Amino acid sequence: MSTIPLFLSDVGGSEILLILVVILMFFGSKSIPGIARTMGRTIRQIKDASQEVQNEIRKSGADMKGDLNLTGIISETRDNIEQPFRDHAQALDQVMNDDPRFQKPVSFVPPPATVEPTGPLDQPQSDEPVTQDMDKQQ
Repeated sequence: MSTIPLFLSDVGGSEILLILVVILMFFGSKSIPGIARTMGRTIRQIKDASQEVQNEIRKSGADMKGDLNLTGIISETRDNIEQPFRDHAQALDQVMNDDPRFQKPVSFVPPPATVEPTGPLDQPQSDEPVTQDMDKQQ
């Protein structure tokens, strides 16, 4: 089913018939086909012009997105931040490998991102004061 334009949504069949009769009386039966052709061409030109405007907007949006290139900027920034650390780790590797105290080459391995606590931190903490040594001595 085709959609009816918004301005014709409230117009009934009898009203459309009355409009067509008025047009027929004003313009005559011979000039109506020419008027219809002209209106069709005009509507087609308007649709083509609006399509060109939409295509230009889409094209400029794609160009701006390509110019922005956020992923490239982020990766470049990350590389710039990591590079001094890589250089320092490489220098440490070189010093450790050249040191005669080490029998085999050692490679620097960075620590893991999270470190789990060990020892007394793993035991549950209580709010009672520690007096066990004092009680045993007496």
